[in-house]
Amino acid sequence: MKTFLKKSVWYLPGAAIGAIGGYFYWKYFGCNGTCLITSSPVRSIVYFAVMGTIVNSMFQPNGKKTTEEHS
Repeated sequence: MKTFLKKSVWYLPGAAIGAIGGYFYWKYFGCNGTCLITSSPVRSIVYFAVMGTIVNSMFQPNGKKTTEEHS
C-alpha cells in the first residue's frame, strides 16, 4: 500500500491542475449542449484531470540511475 501511494503521489498535481483548468475551460469556452466534453462541468473537469495526469506522467523521473563504468 505504501509503495502504491509513493508511486501515485506524482500524479496528483497533474490531476489537480488539469481539473482546475477543465473547470475554467468549461466556464469561459464551453458549449451550451452540443459538445460532448465541454457541455458539462463534470465531464470537462474529469477529462482535463485525466489529460493533466497523462501530461504530468511524461515528466515523472523513472528512478533508474545510469552509471556505466568503463574499464
